[in-house]
Amino acid sequence: MTETVLVTGGTGYVAGWCVLELLQRGYQVRTTVRDASKEAAVRAAVGPGDRLSFVVADLTGDDGWDAAVAGCDYVLHVASPLGADTATDTATDTALTAPARDGTLRVLRAATKAGVRRVVMTSAANAASPSSYAEEGITDETLWTDPADPTLSPYRRSKTLAEKAAWDFMAGHHGPTTLTTILPGAVFGPILTAANAGSTRIVARMIGGRLPGSPRIGLEIVDVRDLADLHIRAMTAPEAAGQRFLATGEFTWMRQMALTLREGLGEAGSKVSTRQLPDLLVRLISIFDRPLRSITVSLGRRNRHSTGKAERVLGWRPRPASQTVLDCAHSLIAHGVI
Repeated sequence: MTETVLVTGGTGYVAGWCVLELLQRGYQVRTTVRDASKEAAVRAAVGPGDRLSFVVADLTGDDGWDAAVAGCDYVLHVASPLGADTATDTATDTALTAPARDGTLRVLRAATKAGVRRVVMTSAANAASPSSYAEEGITDETLWTDPADPTLSPYRRSKTLAEKAAWDFMAGHHGPTTLTTILPGAVFGPILTAANAGSTRIVARMIGGRLPGSPRIGLEIVDVRDLADLHIRAMTAPEAAGQRFLATGEFTWMRQMALTLREGLGEAGSKVSTRQLPDLLVRLISIFDRPLRSITVSLGRRNRHSTGKAERVLGWRPRPASQTVLDCAHSLIAHGVI
């Protein structure tokens, strides 16, 4: 019998690739959307087929979640409130944290009630990171970000609190359902539709010449296709039960990304600036640029994460960052996003 997998938030960048990969591997796939009108866009992105179905459900409400998990063998809880990693104000914190944490608990309550075998939750590498990225060292899944740190951005705090809430909930659950969490780094790679470029917008800005240069920031780049693959590996591997897995990919300075684009795209990359922006200039600009303000903590980043556990336990092998960046760029160009 074909197994059924629920993917939450089917309109999302990562979720869309999870849906596509599951369909290609022969699974019955169900996905949630907040509005029934979004179904057509998802089908257009992943292709037609009778093995894909939809349920209307929102992380901020209880309606629809029991129906969403009914008859499912697995759940990939990928959906999360999105928003720029902008400020540390209380309003933004509440707007992101409440739906992330409460939505996760809604999914887990429904999944455990239905006897789903495993829930794989998408967390974030910045839920397993030291407060300051400038600290030297390589860290792994045993580290937890301190959500009480007042310097944390709302997005980072929301991901940490949501994952903590998930593990706390499962600690009191004694049924057959198990939990695994995946902690990705900077997610790039091909897009499925122009309407949902996800985190690839930074690459689009670089190609379009809308960045005057590169801040001295390093990203641990993971390909969205490899991330979807890791979710499915974690879903089916018995040894993944009760485990966290970092999916951070290869560490790359933003200037190296710019050089890769400039050299690899030919004429299409002619507008990419390979200039290195001084830290002082970035800090000055950030006074007037809220999205930029939140990343200044990462200037001169030294901390990195290890993906050894995912590679050792699940046999995961992510592709090189340069390939991911170029595949991302070609996809953005093909979809007319630039």
